Amino acid sequence: MNLCDIEQIRALLSGCGFRFSRSMGQNFLTAAWVPERIAAEAGLDGGTGVLEVGPGIGCLTVQLSRLAGRVVSVELDRTLGPVLAQTLSDCGNTQVVFGDVLKLDLKKLVSERLAGFRAVVCANLPYNITSPLISAFIEAGCFETMTLMVQREVARRICARAGASDYGAFSVYIGWHTEPEILFDVSPECFMPRPKVWSSVVRLDMRKAPPVRVRDEKLFFALVKAAFGQRRKTLVNALSSGLPGYSKERLAEAAAACGLDALVRGETLGIETFAALSDALARS
Repeated sequence: MNLCDIEQIRALLSGCGFRFSRSMGQNFLTAAWVPERIAAEAGLDGGTGVLEVGPGIGCLTVQLSRLAGRVVSVELDRTLGPVLAQTLSDCGNTQVVFGDVLKLDLKKLVSERLAGFRAVVCANLPYNITSPLISAFIEAGCFETMTLMVQREVARRICARAGASDYGAFSVYIGWHTEPEILFDVSPECFMPRPKVWSSVVRLDMRKAPPVRVRDEKLFFALVKAAFGQRRKTLVNALSSGLPGYSKERLAEAAAACGLDALVRGETLGIETFAALSDALARS
């Protein structure tokens, strides 16, 4: 069965009584080259254990099962059970877990179902929960890399550098924990039903250590969040509004100690500068 052939997909779904759910953001791939390339770009081998989220009808799952040692796919929609039972019948190294991935203990899932394998994430993510999902993967601390299809504007935000219009607190968070890269774009014509936006596939390789050390990581991220909380304000004004416990004078002194102009805005600062400012505040 060609899981990317539109007519075969329709026949399969109809035979299983499946209906698309808008609330789950279901869009199934109809271009075979996309799941093939995603799996190829993920760097899989027999020693790799893959966590997939939102397998849909299994077109990416099948590709992953051919390259990886084991695949665990988490699917929220239980009505896809009969579909996946058919499409994954020949994938003996694949398991489907039905549930909400945001409510699962990812460390436990990996230790129980991917034990002995190098754990990675490879998925066509549901676009309505992309950011919290990526954060959950990072915080789990058990994945070496993530190869993900996301909305194109989110991919741009993930990989944005200081000064870019897409650059924000999430960009800093991602850059702190991973080395991100946009691999390729995917047009709406590659899906059924067609989404209204383009997609991009990104790869996030987990860092073994942050790009720079800081005295207080909690303060660092609080500072970053405050700096982007009110983008139209200067850095010091934004921090004085969003960083309780620090006077405007103290913030101005710390910025000056880092060689920052009084009118600088947070969106122009890279991770290293945010780190220096955080340390200046921690010392004071």
